[in-house]
Amino acid sequence: MCDWAYLNLLSSFSKAIYGTTNEATMLTSYIFSQSGYKMRIGRNRQHLYLLYASEHGIYEIPYFNIDDLNFYPFECNETQLEICDASFPQEKPLSLFIPQNPKFEYKASDLRTLTSKRYPNVQVQIQVNENLIDFYNTYPASEVNGNFMTKWAMYANTPLDEHVKEKLYPALMDKINGLSQLDAVNKLLNWVQTAFVYEYDDKVWGHDRAFFAEETLYYPYCDCEDRAILFTRLVRDLLGLKTILVFYPGHLASAVCFADKVAGDYIMLDGKRFIITDPTYIGAPVGNTMPDMDNTQASVILLN
Repeated sequence: MCDWAYLNLLSSFSKAIYGTTNEATMLTSYIFSQSGYKMRIGRNRQHLYLLYASEHGIYEIPYFNIDDLNFYPFECNETQLEICDASFPQEKPLSLFIPQNPKFEYKASDLRTLTSKRYPNVQVQIQVNENLIDFYNTYPASEVNGNFMTKWAMYANTPLDEHVKEKLYPALMDKINGLSQLDAVNKLLNWVQTAFVYEYDDKVWGHDRAFFAEETLYYPYCDCEDRAILFTRLVRDLLGLKTILVFYPGHLASAVCFADKVAGDYIMLDGKRFIITDPTYIGAPVGNTMPDMDNTQASVILLN
């Protein structure tokens, strides 16, 4: 389990024994601290709260800065707490990176058919694990070292769930086998551009929300950041090519480093040429930048 899943597991375990009580908070805190995580206990009137330390800058959650490290209250919106600052040896902050997917019990979602408009034979039927979707609903958005690009990189660098890969990847590989890198990427690009329905986060969720790749495959609507995250995951896994996320004011796209020589708009990073691939510029092939977007002013981040 990643750190966030582990903390939530401990909380569920403790509540199963004690309910939503101070005793449950103490049990969660004890096991969490003895597992090596940096945490503190906060008190407000009659209630105790666990505060977990993180080097991630977590969005929209109040925090308490103790010894130059942010502590975030778990399942608590209080902004004023008395805090016990007792520490334990070799404690470490909670990380929000997900190096591998947590193994939740599999609960299949409804079957969804996703078809490319330019290449109708690129059609896949997909289901995702609804238990994983529920977990991702709890995941806090964050950034590292004040770099806002790391917010999207955390989603994009998370491996795709094995249940999804077992169905999706063979279906897509069957359509791109034997093609040049350029033709293969163009097929994947058009599939992401046209198989999904675009909608603004504010309209769907009431606020900005980035998706893990599985969420884009699950929900009926997605926006530019969700498409860029899914597309770069596919290119890295299916073709083994390096990718970057490209941020223009108000828009997120991507770019691919081809081993073959490919023409088109590009961005240079670490001496390598990354050709623009925009999953939201509907119908645009590899190498085309969306109008009014300036590649010379874009911010980029290399994905793992």
